Amino acid sequence: MKIIKAYRIIFCTAVILTGLVLCSGMGRFYKDKGKAGQMDINKEAFGKADGKEVSLYTLTNKNGMQVKITNYGGIVVSIIVPDRNGEMADVALGYDSVEGYVAVTPYFGAIIGRYGNRIGNAKFTLEGKEYTLAKNDGPNNLHGGVKGFDKVIWNAKPVKEKDTVGLILTYLSKDGEEGFPGNLDVKVVYTLTNKNELKIENTATTDKTTIVNLTHHSYFNLKGHGNGDITDHVLVLNADNFTPTDNTAIPTGEIASVKGTPMDFTKPTVIGERIDDDYEQLKFAGGYDHNWVINRKGKGLQYMAKVSEPGTGRAIEVYSTAPGVQFYSGNFLDGTITGKDGKVYNKRFGLCLEPQNYPDTPNKPNFPQCTLKPGETYKHDIVYKFTVEK
Repeated sequence: MKIIKAYRIIFCTAVILTGLVLCSGMGRFYKDKGKAGQMDINKEAFGKADGKEVSLYTLTNKNGMQVKITNYGGIVVSIIVPDRNGEMADVALGYDSVEGYVAVTPYFGAIIGRYGNRIGNAKFTLEGKEYTLAKNDGPNNLHGGVKGFDKVIWNAKPVKEKDTVGLILTYLSKDGEEGFPGNLDVKVVYTLTNKNELKIENTATTDKTTIVNLTHHSYFNLKGHGNGDITDHVLVLNADNFTPTDNTAIPTGEIASVKGTPMDFTKPTVIGERIDDDYEQLKFAGGYDHNWVINRKGKGLQYMAKVSEPGTGRAIEVYSTAPGVQFYSGNFLDGTITGKDGKVYNKRFGLCLEPQNYPDTPNKPNFPQCTLKPGETYKHDIVYKFTVEK
């Protein structure tokens, strides 16, 4: 009997312990399961650039939207959003590792500076002194030069709040870097919200009078990156005017009406509807690659553009504090780039909507100027809001 009682005690103890383990395990299971739908940010290795380790930060909101950002160039590597059926897809062009961006890239997803877009003849005069820049786009300077902000490693600090996750990036651009004057302290803050907004806050200060025009350069394809071209996307631009260019993409200084031209996107228009029209401005760029003058109403964030893709229902609304937006239809993608997941990026497989100051502003006195002096703070806010249409 004593033996039987002993076995009973051992058996009951085992059952109790097993139950505790199972309950404990189930507790962990439900706790882990509960993490789904919460704001989160994770860090992982992303390769090497300039002999240094580069990181990739994944921002996730409660809706499951994900934005991946690397501290090399402040590049947005991917943006994963749902379609009208809840199917997720990556709508940003890019590479699987940093080595791709180092080797060759048309500025996929990058922070652009010091001066976004082009400066004519790669020179400008400021306070009576002429500054000469690199000619990295024909006779002109493009997107900050040979090694712009898209090709440097930024200091990164992840942040997490109740309803947002973000990444703070900082960089000191030294006096004379790429020919620009002044030590420029730059801060770019990426924030992902539960409203499926990617917010980008750009600020900068200088110790010497300089010029600044920061922008963001993601290539979007709302069907999913690598899934055909963007000519079937529908675009609206809140702009009655644009800045025509010469055949090297430098503005002539004119501010021209879009009315009666293929540049008119004041109403929803299929991008491919007029992209190959016999129109000089389109011939110069091989499609759209122009600055539109936003219909501004005061200061602050202004609605700039909306692009949507009828097949998936995905859409992006663009807001900014800048006076203009560059719409680029990916004309120079030519199939020589193989991006993420082994997908080839052919002509017009992505589009860019880059809020900005006008191109060549330092050489165009009639354009809104972008001079930054000591004691002042440059500030440019951008919002890309991802939505779904039924």
